[in-house]
Amino acid sequence: MCAQRRDKVARVADYLPEFEVSGPSAGRLLVLGWGGTHGAALTAVKRLQQEGKKVAHAQLRYLNPFPRNLGEVLRRYETILIPELNHGQLAMLVRAEYLVEAVSLCKLEGRPFSVGEIEARARELLA
Repeated sequence: MCAQRRDKVARVADYLPEFEVSGPSAGRLLVLGWGGTHGAALTAVKRLQQEGKKVAHAQLRYLNPFPRNLGEVLRRYETILIPELNHGQLAMLVRAEYLVEAVSLCKLEGRPFSVGEIEARARELLA
C-alpha cells in the first residue's frame, strides 16, 4: 500500500509544467527559491545579471513531487544557492534527490530576506 501511494504521488509530476529558469540555461550559479523568497531572490539575480554575472534564478512552485525536469535543470549549474526562511530543509531534499552542490542560505529571524543578503551570498559563491 505504501508503494502504491508513493507511485501515485510520483505520477502527479506528469501533469506539472516544465521547470523554467530566468537567465542563462547553464552556468556557474542558480538561485533556487521557493515561497516567500521569490521577490528578493529575483531582484538580487537581476542586479548581478546587469553586471554581466552568469547567474540565473528559478522559483519552485511544487515540492512533492518535484517537477520532472528539475534534476536536468539543476545539473546544468555548478552551484545551487537556496535561500530559505527555515533550517535548510529544501536544500537537504535537493541534495539527497539530485546529488548536486546545493548551498543553503537560512534565515530564522521572522523577517524576509533582503535583496542585499541574497546578493552578497551569491557574490561570495561567484568569487
